[in-house]
Amino acid sequence: MAAEQESDHVKPPVDRVITPFKNVCDTSGLKITQINDKTTVWPRSRALTWTLMLLLVTCLLYWSRMAMPICAVTMAKEFGWTKSETGIVLGAFFWGYCFTQVLGGHASDRIGGERVLLLSTSSWAVMTAITPLLANIGLQPLVSMTVSRFLLGVLQGVHYPSLVSICAQRVTEGERGLLMSTLACGCYLGMLLVGGVGSLMLDWFGWGSVFYGAGLLALCWSFCVWKCLLHGPGFSLDSLWISSSSAPESPRINWLNLLKEPSVWAMIIAHLCFSSTNYTLMSWLPTFFKDMFPHAKDWVFNVIPWFVALPTSLFGGSISDHLIRQGCGTATVRKLMQFCAMGVAGVFILLLCKTDSFIQAVACVSLAIGLSTFNNSGVSVNVHDQAPSCAGALFGLLLVYLSGYMIEITGSWVNVFSVLALVNVIGVTIFIALGEAKRVDQVDQPQTVSTC
Repeated sequence: MAAEQESDHVKPPVDRVITPFKNVCDTSGLKITQINDKTTVWPRSRALTWTLMLLLVTCLLYWSRMAMPICAVTMAKEFGWTKSETGIVLGAFFWGYCFTQVLGGHASDRIGGERVLLLSTSSWAVMTAITPLLANIGLQPLVSMTVSRFLLGVLQGVHYPSLVSICAQRVTEGERGLLMSTLACGCYLGMLLVGGVGSLMLDWFGWGSVFYGAGLLALCWSFCVWKCLLHGPGFSLDSLWISSSSAPESPRINWLNLLKEPSVWAMIIAHLCFSSTNYTLMSWLPTFFKDMFPHAKDWVFNVIPWFVALPTSLFGGSISDHLIRQGCGTATVRKLMQFCAMGVAGVFILLLCKTDSFIQAVACVSLAIGLSTFNNSGVSVNVHDQAPSCAGALFGLLLVYLSGYMIEITGSWVNVFSVLALVNVIGVTIFIALGEAKRVDQVDQPQTVSTC
């Protein structure tokens, strides 16, 4: 009898076992399969549909995000902006972007990632569509465009936290690396779309058409998702704000203990450094090619690098999962992927300082961006699971503005690319030295993904 009482005493109470999706249906009434106490997946047909829609909305997100960099040269000439002022407009996006990272993750846990994504997309779609109108409201264009970019960053900041929340809730852990690399292709498809179609629209119809196109297509996406995927039994616009019964309970996190871990700081710093170089390249490459090769076709340098990024992203996700399945240590694989994404890519960024050939410049940029996609299988996966990336967005803001200031003062791109290469070296060195793959947060409770 005493043994039975002792056994009962050590068993955890039933109400402390977190099984957030047990016996639930999605909002369209289709049953969601539970494969264990912590992981649930959509039915295969549902998963394929959502994967396609998530890929598409990420594509449109980057069209909207990159509309300003693509049009920056034309707008700077029209409004008389200097390089520093252009840097302020481009960098304002990241001020807003860093403010809603944690909020997006919290909201996704509370009302469901799908709902947060719908609200976010419909909001930034409207903001993108009205951006050209804001340039003529009576304020200085520098002020109105800076404010619009800030608000766009606020609205888009919740996208990736909600995307990661959806993947964590609906996809098994062993498949997340490849899935995140696949969804990351939406970024490169968006860059291809805005670089190719957007450049043609810029030449034919003016810079406003680039914003109108992204905004209207995103509104169409929002309507289709609301009508076809989320508008099921019991679902209404009011229910977007009601806590979702299928959303996992958010366990408490001891952030103080978490931030004492060197491996956490290694991931944050590496992601911070990667974000800074990635955002700066995306923001300033169109201006770089316009300055250095004024007679080059826009669609060439705005398309080719992102065309290369598509297969390299999928290759990186596949090879990393393959190496782990073959028995390689997860931490070793993550460090290898990140070395390619930052170390090897940094070499090609440095080579941009030494080339006067348009073909060589496009080749260097393409290789640098292609290799950078390995980040999706490196730090990105660990950061999504263990640490917030708000600091990375903030640092990206500072470097975007600093790049414009350096170009304005020195008149040279050499300093910019040298700084980017140095930042990459610092980030990947710290990650290789201190990075780990083990979970270090929420030691005493079942885990849910944190925001990134």
